[in-house]
Amino acid sequence: MSVDTATVAKIASLARIRVTEAEIAAMVPELNGILAWVEQLGEVDVSGVEPMTAVIENHLRLRDDVINADPLTGGGVRDAVLANAPAAEHGFFGVPKVIE
Repeated sequence: MSVDTATVAKIASLARIRVTEAEIAAMVPELNGILAWVEQLGEVDVSGVEPMTAVIENHLRLRDDVINADPLTGGGVRDAVLANAPAAEHGFFGVPKVIE
């Protein structure tokens, strides 16, 4: 796959990025180089390779999920917090609808 100046101009327009003709001309070979590199990655044989999410195996340290009932340092004060809310519904903050 390769891109031309018209494609770069369209992508810039869709992204709402103002670019000059000189910048578009400079981006064409750069984008073509990136796409060629991505096509090279498709040629790599990965059969037998397990999918991974990170190079180094990480395990999160977990803690017990408990509510700290001390009102000075923890939870257990939902009703007191919601007393300050302009609108509270079913134990949560009520907010106006933002999506129509």
